Amino acid sequence: MTDRVPVLKIGEILLVSIQIDLEDEMVLDLQEDLSQKIVSAGAKGVVIDISALEIVDSFVGRMLATIASISRMLGAETVVVGMRPAVAMTLVELGLSLQGVRTALNLERGLKLLRRLSTAHSARP
Repeated sequence: MTDRVPVLKIGEILLVSIQIDLEDEMVLDLQEDLSQKIVSAGAKGVVIDISALEIVDSFVGRMLATIASISRMLGAETVVVGMRPAVAMTLVELGLSLQGVRTALNLERGLKLLRRLSTAHSARP
């Protein structure tokens, strides 16, 4: 049995803080757990904090984009926060632009971005 990444609920936002390097199976478990939690909690936003990750390979990079797409289809916007410069450079070198994934430098800015997005969505007729 693999370790699971905890998904914490803070109001209408889910926080995923990835503190260890992810194995492929853990990423797949996270995708499933997060999808279920978005629906059960009625979450409007997801913050994925990757500040503890030293490296991100192409599989994890693609899964971040996939998680963001799934979350959006379930009505929750996703922001990835805490990306280290080396991780950003590696993703670019791998040709992974993380299409559709919003990023912020840190948790505080990520939460602020989600609040702005939520306000913009609720203001639409």
